[in-house]
Amino acid sequence: MTISDDSQASRAARRPELDSVTSGDELARLLAEQYARADVSLRELELRASKAGGTRLPRATCSDMLAGRRFPKKAVMVAFLRACQVPEEQIPGWERAWERVKISQMSAAQAVKTRIPGAEQDAADPQRPSGESEDGGATATRNTDGPVRGRTRLWRRIGVFVGPAAATGAATAIGLMTLTDSGAPRTLTDDGRAFGSGGSSRFTVIVDPAHSEIRLTRRLDAAIARQTATVAVNGELAEIWHPLHGEAQGWKEQSIVLPPALTVGRRRLTITNTFVSSALDFNEFTYFVDQKVDGVWSRADTVDIGQNHPDSEAAHHYRIANQTWYGTRHLRCLK
Repeated sequence: MTISDDSQASRAARRPELDSVTSGDELARLLAEQYARADVSLRELELRASKAGGTRLPRATCSDMLAGRRFPKKAVMVAFLRACQVPEEQIPGWERAWERVKISQMSAAQAVKTRIPGAEQDAADPQRPSGESEDGGATATRNTDGPVRGRTRLWRRIGVFVGPAAATGAATAIGLMTLTDSGAPRTLTDDGRAFGSGGSSRFTVIVDPAHSEIRLTRRLDAAIARQTATVAVNGELAEIWHPLHGEAQGWKEQSIVLPPALTVGRRRLTITNTFVSSALDFNEFTYFVDQKVDGVWSRADTVDIGQNHPDSEAAHHYRIANQTWYGTRHLRCLK
């Protein structure tokens, strides 16, 4: 076996191990292996990262990362791997491993209580993802050419119409339900959007500062399996949209309770959903915000997303990055 063949076999053997990483210690061990294979000093890695002109790679940060003392930011880990000359096609696998560890940490803690420095308690101008302009340009890429091919193939296969608009009268049909004889909702028409890897959405809602609890509910098309995203409130990581079990074609409403420490006493909440993983992308049609005040639940706000609801999107400062789809869906309501 040649040296090249041996190297390829070694990488193939490590790939399943990387795919199974779920803890910070496991990730640190594999990063340390990469550092050993690179056979360079931390100073050399720092210089390489500096020459690349991207994320800085201080020696102290690398040392803590390799020893497992500090869980790195994703950008730091990627800069480290590139400085170690890890092939670019392998980087996405490392990023997915990092995301699994991050989700595992958040799930264990239920909410991250460490505040991001400089986060405003009631930001008049909602925070934007890095690089996004005032009007939602730059980072907030809008795909106005309609559904991506992958989604079109998937929904054609299950026999559902997809497109930027269902018909010329689609705007008047949004939110209408077909009822059964018992009066229970059976089908619903709604329009929405979706974003993929590297994407996110953000909007601002108004609540009563006297609330004791906030519940956020998302209406989604459950035909797209394994939708996972992190949720931040005013710039602080708060919760996770976990994958639903038993996904099927139809509407689902998924709810999370936001940590009171991040919401109580605030009137304005900026919600940011950031893509983690999915069988295709992460879709959103309507968000319902319920609040508990003096022990009584009530509807605080509703964010109706989609090209047929520009007023709602504008009123809630809605922004989307890396949009992969927009359109109208007519589906049955799942329990």
